Amino acid sequence: MGRSRYKIHNEAAPHFLTCTILNWIPLFTRPATVQIILDALTYRQQERELKVYAYVILENHLHMVAQSPCLSKEIASFKSYTAHFLIDYLQQQNAKHILEQLSFFKKQHKQDRKHQVWEEGCHPQEIQDETMLRQKIEYIHNNPVKRGYVEDAVHWRYSSAQNYETDKAGLIPVFMEWS
Repeated sequence: MGRSRYKIHNEAAPHFLTCTILNWIPLFTRPATVQIILDALTYRQQERELKVYAYVILENHLHMVAQSPCLSKEIASFKSYTAHFLIDYLQQQNAKHILEQLSFFKKQHKQDRKHQVWEEGCHPQEIQDETMLRQKIEYIHNNPVKRGYVEDAVHWRYSSAQNYETDKAGLIPVFMEWS
């Protein structure tokens, strides 16, 4: 998971995670780039034992509470996979300015690639109990409200708030049982 000083010690426990685009570049302003993230999360839930309890995707980062038998490897794989498809999409769209930024801000030790999409690490915080889980889910869902993007969390399209607060299904399923 990179050179981050934050480590996942209990691999199988649920964690609050933050994945940030390199240099806070606003990459998720296009529905197609957000869809790449949603598709990757859905696939991992269906095929790779990832449990996503909650998520929110903002213009330059995402938060989620997730659990997997080997969470650090799963997140590294998720970031690698999505980086590849995000770069492909940006190249297809001829988004030269964003691609130049992803190249310019790339860490020097990343010699094996032209672009870097994600900041290293994911600032994991292990979820200790159901109270902490509910606090993190509330934080995730209210993130767009605190930023002034919406007045009610359920109005932010790229979030699991609808899964929790309405009868309407969200964009992707979430795991709603504490284990």
